[in-house]
Amino acid sequence: MLASVAQLCMGARRRMELYRPDPADMLSYHNGAVLHGDIAVSVLWYGNFKPAQKAVIVDFLLSLTAETQAASPSVAQWWSTIDQQYLSPASAKSNGAGAKTRVLLADQLSDGECSTGKSLTLEQITALAATASPKKGGVAVVFTAQDVAVEGFGMGRCSLHGSDASSGTTHIWVGNPETQCPGACAWPFHQPAYGPQDAPLVAPNGDVGADAMVMNFASMLAGAATNPFGDGYYQGSSDAPLEAATACPGVFGNGAYPGYAGDLKVDQATGASYNCNGAHGRKYLLPALYDPSKSACGTLV
Repeated sequence: MLASVAQLCMGARRRMELYRPDPADMLSYHNGAVLHGDIAVSVLWYGNFKPAQKAVIVDFLLSLTAETQAASPSVAQWWSTIDQQYLSPASAKSNGAGAKTRVLLADQLSDGECSTGKSLTLEQITALAATASPKKGGVAVVFTAQDVAVEGFGMGRCSLHGSDASSGTTHIWVGNPETQCPGACAWPFHQPAYGPQDAPLVAPNGDVGADAMVMNFASMLAGAATNPFGDGYYQGSSDAPLEAATACPGVFGNGAYPGYAGDLKVDQATGASYNCNGAHGRKYLLPALYDPSKSACGTLV
């Protein structure tokens, strides 16, 4: 009996070693447009945000292509990975040149009175994004405050990105999950809604909501840049694609597995966990990125 079990285990292992996924099932380029060059980001703050919360998110944006590089590993290195592995190769195919892509903060608007109400549909999110007047090839970002409900928020959705092909613009929505759905959208800075209830990690900027928003925004920015109109880089169905960051769910550091974010850096002064440095001494936790050339998730640490 033991010999039979051993033979079965060896046979299963051998089959796994011989298995090669169909390239059509891997994350790949579908010959569509990506964002490249200077990506102008127009921000709409919807609802009441503390100045400190805005500063955490704005500093992340400024860190993406900062002229003064932060200590390694950095936010700029994370963005450079997207540029090198996705944007430059795609733009080189279509334009014959792979110029460096930068993210630039263009405008900021505030709607602290919540003119459209505090319970929004996805159609209203799209309409709000349009009020930010994104430039062609740019991105409008709608950040909603913690007391603003959005259709599907915390029920399989923490953020999203969409586009208007006719105007050549894209938009992103990210909600503050701290009070509405921290278990679904703020892990690992909050205990997960399901699974092992290990102690949450300390947020690097001292604000669970803002730090989680950066984490989710980064994931959507990676998707919007590499698959803005649904025919860029993705895996699976174009209606529900896995993209540069969403193809690596829950992975933030080396050795990650479900329920464990990975081996992260720890700030000795605060005990906060992070994996990269940003502008003005900031620290952030950013998602792993799928490396198409290796068919694997790559992390900063």
